[in-house]
Amino acid sequence: QNSVDNDEVVSGCPSDTDMIGRASGCQGCPGQKYCQSLSRGNDPEQKKLDIRMKAINKKILILSGKGGVGKSTVASQLAISLHTEGKKVGILDLDICGPSIPRLFNVEDVKIKQSQYGWIPAVNPKYPNIKIMSIGFLLDTRNTSVVWRGPRKTSVIKRFLKDVLWGKLDYLIIDTPPGTSDEHLSIVVALKNAKPDGAVLVTQPHNLSLITIKKEVSFCKKMNLNILGIIENMNGFVCPCCDEVTYIFQNGDTNSKKIENNNGN
Repeated sequence: QNSVDNDEVVSGCPSDTDMIGRASGCQGCPGQKYCQSLSRGNDPEQKKLDIRMKAINKKILILSGKGGVGKSTVASQLAISLHTEGKKVGILDLDICGPSIPRLFNVEDVKIKQSQYGWIPAVNPKYPNIKIMSIGFLLDTRNTSVVWRGPRKTSVIKRFLKDVLWGKLDYLIIDTPPGTSDEHLSIVVALKNAKPDGAVLVTQPHNLSLITIKKEVSFCKKMNLNILGIIENMNGFVCPCCDEVTYIFQNGDTNSKKIENNNGN
């Protein structure tokens, strides 16, 4: 059989077993080569990654089923909120093809420096306790396109975890691209020893977003990733004059309740 159903690959993911990278369900998975490298024995690169991640107390993924729902904005606002509470925070932009975190933090022109201990993440002086890393810092211009296949994406994600000088952090916020693809599988597998604390799902109150967010719920269940909460972004517009709430989408605030009541089904 030349192709494997994507749902079958994820549901049978053996990343926590001795069959990692070698099980029948691994055929066709974009992260198979990476998993095979882990199955060969003690991987020094994985050990280095694990050491970096052990210095970080909590690791939270920000997920969305589709683009344009405000996921990166939610990730940045969460990081800033934690910063105002006195927490040390890192934010990792895993949207390889469409990085937006540097622009949101107004650090697009920062050049990442290499030290003997690894890449030094960017910092906006306004938020001195937020460390920022993104592929956007490594591109020639903001208009430079990234056209990479899965294995190269997996490689750079691993480097962002093990080769960035994150130091001791209270939180690492990981902003992922829309969907459930290479980046999502790669980050979950890479963090399998560090055990991410869970995911925050971002959606909008309309049916198209509801359909795709259910897939994110399914992904989290299959990868044993705890769902910390669901944010229904852009639910309504609050008038600055009279505080009246106008629901932008026809469904109002009903979709998040549907997800909660049906447990993602």
